[in-house]
Amino acid sequence: MRQGRAPRPASPADGRAEAARPRLEAGYFDALYATSADPWDFATSAYEQAKYDRTLAALDGRRFARALEVGCSIGILSTRLAARCEELVAVDVAQRAVELARAHLADCDHVRIERRRLPEELPDGTWDLIVCSEVLYYWDRATLERALGRFTRALRPGGALLAVHWRQPTRTYPLRGDEVHALLRAQRGLHHVAGHVEAHYRLDRYDRYDRAGP
Repeated sequence: MRQGRAPRPASPADGRAEAARPRLEAGYFDALYATSADPWDFATSAYEQAKYDRTLAALDGRRFARALEVGCSIGILSTRLAARCEELVAVDVAQRAVELARAHLADCDHVRIERRRLPEELPDGTWDLIVCSEVLYYWDRATLERALGRFTRALRPGGALLAVHWRQPTRTYPLRGDEVHALLRAQRGLHHVAGHVEAHYRLDRYDRYDRAGP
């Protein structure tokens, strides 16, 4: 399952106390990677592989000139995104994750893996694709709202923003997946083109459009 060996879904009692949690910082993730090279079983979980299949299918076979992956972890999804992109910049806040992702993608000259704290250290330039898989609920609401505005402005017209998130309560995350996707749905300048909802996760793709239309 999505939670793997990292914090598991909370009980209903835990869920009632979710409000006002602070964003999770680098130290939280550094501690996870200190005990496991794959805290969420991204490389071995059948659930994760099926979710990756669904994620790639939502791109409708498109290729992208320049893509950004937010929260790449150890680079398992990155390896599949790399096949769809002329240039991929994948970032994570945890140094160990970045090192492992670089090892996974060592043969991909068109992929760059960087340690960055987003949204403050968003890479320069514009993007044809931004992928946020299991990452945006680590931020508090104010940080996420700021990030979504920056992501939207950084998308080229016709560019895609693809988000996938766990929906169930947790003991530690500031937001739940459905809250993340509700804020994404309210973001102006984006047009919803694909979606998928299951008990454990939801996926949505939005394309940027100008005032003239989608």
